[in-house]
Parts: sequence; C-alpha cells; structure tokens
Amino acid sequence: MANPLVVRAEDLVKTFGKRTALNHLDLAVKQGQLYGLAGPNGAGKTTLIRTLCGLIRPDHGAAYLLGWQMPSTRVRSQLGYMPQDFAVYDDLSVLQNLEFFGELYGLRRAEVHRRADELLDLVQLSDRRRDRVGSFSGGMRRRVSLAISLLHKPRLVFLDEPTAGVDPKLRRNFWDYFNALADGGVTMVVTTHLVEEALRCHMVGFLMDGSLLTEGTPEGILAQTDAANLDDAFIRLQERGEEDRT
Repeated sequence: MANPLVVRAEDLVKTFGKRTALNHLDLAVKQGQLYGLAGPNGAGKTTLIRTLCGLIRPDHGAAYLLGWQMPSTRVRSQLGYMPQDFAVYDDLSVLQNLEFFGELYGLRRAEVHRRADELLDLVQLSDRRRDRVGSFSGGMRRRVSLAISLLHKPRLVFLDEPTAGVDPKLRRNFWDYFNALADGGVTMVVTTHLVEEALRCHMVGFLMDGSLLTEGTPEGILAQTDAANLDDAFIRLQERGEEDRT
C-alpha cells in the first residue's frame, strides 16, 4: 500500500498588499518523506509553512495536515514546528525552555529530561543546558528551537531554515538526524535557501515568487535540467520561468 498523504495544499493564494506570497500553489507530501523546500529569501517558503500549519489563513485554497483541514487543533499534539524566528524564552535556561514546552505537550518531567539528553546532544548544547538562552548567539538559540520542535516526537515536522547560522559539521549531523527520523516514518518538510542541502531530501520543491518552479527527486531534477548540481538546476529553472513570462 502506498504511503498516505500527510500534507496537502490545494490552490493556495496569499497576498500581502500588492505582493503575492503564494500563487495558486499545490503541494503533496507522503508519510515518511523528507521534503525540501528550496529557494531564495522572499520566495514564499515561510509563508507556505505558516499557512500549512494554520498560522496564516490563505486568501484562496485550502491546506490539510494528517487529513484535517487547517487550521485545526486536532493535529497540534502530532505536529512539530520550528519557525524562522526564535521560539524560545530568553529569561529561561535551555532545560527550563524544554521543561516549559514539554508541559505544554503534556509530557512528564522524566520524559522531558530523557528527550533532553538526546536532543541536546544532537544540537551540541548538553554542556550549556543550565545557561540562560538570552546569553546565546543567534545560531545557538536556533539550535534550542530545533530541540523544542522535536521534543514530543511529532509525526509531522516543519522546520523553517533549521541550519541557518550552523557550522558545516553540525549541519551534516542535523541532516543525518532528519533522514533517520524520516526512515522511522516521521514526515518532514524543511526549508532552506542553501539549494545544495536539498540533495539530502527524498523530494525537492523549488519555490520562486510563491510558485513551485518544479518538484521531484534531486536526481530527477538534475536530469530534467541537465545540470551538474542543484544550484545550476535552480538557476536554469528560474531562467526558464522568466522566459515564459516574457
């Protein structure tokens, strides 16, 4: 039996004044897929993620997560979301942040501490768990936000630029972990402006001006564009799109 769809967007439109952030966008992500949304800043990645999660209402179209039309409180306990801005409390320590969000997720304190050991090891903050988050750099605060988004073992995870400001070695560790989660059946949608990161994904969607230029496997997109790497593939797709509009 084919994996069911856990993310579905139909004809999404969202405008902010005269700017069209989402332009009749369709999207489908199957269970256990690691789906990469790649594109430059301003392409519409964050707006799409926030619309899918029910934080923004579209002007037209609909979004469905785990079979429920968004916004819906029914998916909250099964959904992990890491926003591009930092979802952390600066006056609390790393561990206090995890304890606070763990309580919101309905986790027992002992379970939070068990998960904290794993996740803080992942984000390389184990030795800083007692430190106040407000004293951290932007990249470190982003790592705390990532740990929070994964704390309750969600079935579906949206990560908005999780590797921004992260050094290459730790970035590789993150992607290894994301792939391991997907192998275990967790569905993940990850945005990045670093197009080459999308090579680590099962499926890639190239977003530009609120529209998907194309989507497919990394290998399929390279073959489609006859490009040596995904950066070149994106440039060629962008140029084709500009030619189609002229």
